[in-house]
Amino acid sequence: QVQLVESGGGLVQAGGSLRLSCAASGRTFSMYNMGWFRQAPGKQRAFVAGMNRGGGRTYYADSVKGRFTISGDNANNTVYLQMNSLKPEDTAIYYCAASSAASIIPGSYNYWGQGTQVTVSS
Repeated sequence: QVQLVESGGGLVQAGGSLRLSCAASGRTFSMYNMGWFRQAPGKQRAFVAGMNRGGGRTYYADSVKGRFTISGDNANNTVYLQMNSLKPEDTAIYYCAASSAASIIPGSYNYWGQGTQVTVSS
């Protein structure tokens, strides 16, 4: 199985950028379909971005399309989420997850990191 650890969250002003990292161990992330999700207070966990096994295809929630980019670094066994033009509504805990199937549904993912807080001030 794979273990996932997120990092890179923090406090940023609206319009700023952050890059989240998801370090995988135990197995290479390229064996899985990878996803980023977020959960704001009082809301359900929601899909943000995904990358299929091997990284040939990426897909995004409409709310982040054109602003966020998911990518992978095989040499470092790490998946990234580059977040640009951040908005206060992007404030949430961000989670990295791995699945045997490409999906936007949280329940489809078998492995999760502990999450990293992103706060965007107005």
